[in-house]
This record gives sequence, C-alpha cells and structure tokens, in this order.
Amino acid sequence: MKKLFVVLSILLLMSQYRLWVGEGSFAHIAELKRNITKQTAENQRLRAQNQRLALEVEGLRNGYDSVEEKAREELGLIKPGETFYLFIEPESK
Repeated sequence: MKKLFVVLSILLLMSQYRLWVGEGSFAHIAELKRNITKQTAENQRLRAQNQRLALEVEGLRNGYDSVEEKAREELGLIKPGETFYLFIEPESK
C-alpha cells in the first residue's frame, strides 16, 4: 500500500510539473499573453505609420504642391526670383 502511495504521489508530481513549470504552464501562458499585448501595440503603431506614409506617397503622386513642399523642406528648393533668408538665433550663454 505504501509503495502504491509513493508511485501515485510521484505520478501526481510529474503531471503537475508541466502545469506549473514547463511549456504550457501558467507562467508560460502569462508571458505569451504579455508578448501578444506588446506585439499588438507595435502592430498598431506600424499600421498608423504605414497610413501616414501611404498618404504622403499619394500626395506626392497626385500633386505638384506636395512635391514642391518636400523639395523646399528637405532639399532647400528656391525658385527663380525668390530670395532666401536665413535667420540664425544668437547662442544662449
């Protein structure tokens, strides 16, 4: 009877190991849920960025004004007849 109790106790402990420690355990599932939450937030951020970029691409494809604005901001476009002024703020000491 004592041997049976020992064997059953060992079997019970072995079956509980995976539940508490191994793959598929409560801790593992909680970690996976945290990872899913983080990945979902990252996916939403990337979707928003993709939408902004898609709108920018659409604007560049369809409008000369968008291309001109981009050229002025990023490349320093100055049209003939325009005068360029650069204002430099004095350094704070």
